[in-house]
Amino acid sequence: MKTDALIDRLSEKAAPVPRGAAWRRLALGTGAGALVSCAIMLAWLGIRPDLGEALATGAYWMKFFYTLLLAFAALWLVERLSRPGARSRVQMLLEALPVAAIVVAAAFELMHAAAPARHRLMMGASSDVCPYRIVALSLPVLAGVLWSLAKLAPTRLVLAGVAAGLAAGAVGAFIYAFHCDESALPFVAIWYTFGIAVAGAIGGFAGRWLLRW
Repeated sequence: MKTDALIDRLSEKAAPVPRGAAWRRLALGTGAGALVSCAIMLAWLGIRPDLGEALATGAYWMKFFYTLLLAFAALWLVERLSRPGARSRVQMLLEALPVAAIVVAAAFELMHAAAPARHRLMMGASSDVCPYRIVALSLPVLAGVLWSLAKLAPTRLVLAGVAAGLAAGAVGAFIYAFHCDESALPFVAIWYTFGIAVAGAIGGFAGRWLLRW
């Protein structure tokens, strides 16, 4: 069969993709992974005992919205990268904005803190485990997002994988925040962001191989 005839034959069976299909698939994969991560967090780490008191503090809500905004921005970037030819510069900028905002806020807090307190604000009491716990909790979410992406049509595989990893890392950090009792902005800006970035690197490596089609 000639190429033109084959294309015509295949196009006869083509049907338009339903509106919002990519978002529904991403929501399914991300939601399933997040449920697994929540179960792991509860069984492994548990919720911080003073969560009720923490909810009354502005510092906790800064951490809450930082991870949540990163997750939504990264998922929007993933959705754009799941479609061939779709532009994604705006989404990349939106992904960078929460990071820039918390870095500025953290620097402001450090500038106004006493010199002896600055090390504690940056390192807290769990900097040695925080990023790795975030990465661990991000892995089920990453698996779900990559599963969703593999069913779509990404063409920039490494970039799509990085975006998937950042989304998973942000969701993992959001879930971890229900256990973590560190709320200093410098700590969150350094160690939460580091954990999310490591998840992004894992996603980029995995995407190169798992998103081929």
